[in-house]
Amino acid sequence: MSSEFNRRGRNWYVAMGVLFIVTASVIMVQHLILWTPDFVLEFLLNGNPNSVKLSVGMIGFGCIMVALGYRKHVRPPR
Repeated sequence: MSSEFNRRGRNWYVAMGVLFIVTASVIMVQHLILWTPDFVLEFLLNGNPNSVKLSVGMIGFGCIMVALGYRKHVRPPR
C-alpha cells in the first residue's frame, strides 16, 4: 500500500456505530410498518420506557461512535 493511503474512518468505532444505526433503523421501520406513524409517535412521546425510545437512543449512540471514529488523531513528532 502507498504511504498516502487514507484509512480514516475504517476502525472499530465506525463499524460499531454503523451497526447501531442500522439495527435501530430496522427496528424503527419495523414499528412504522406494523403500526401507524401516529401510534409510534405516541410511543415516543409518552412517559414509559419502550423500544422506540431505545431505538432513538441507539441512533444517537451510533452517531457518537461514528464521530469518534472520524476524529483526527494527532500523533506526537518523533
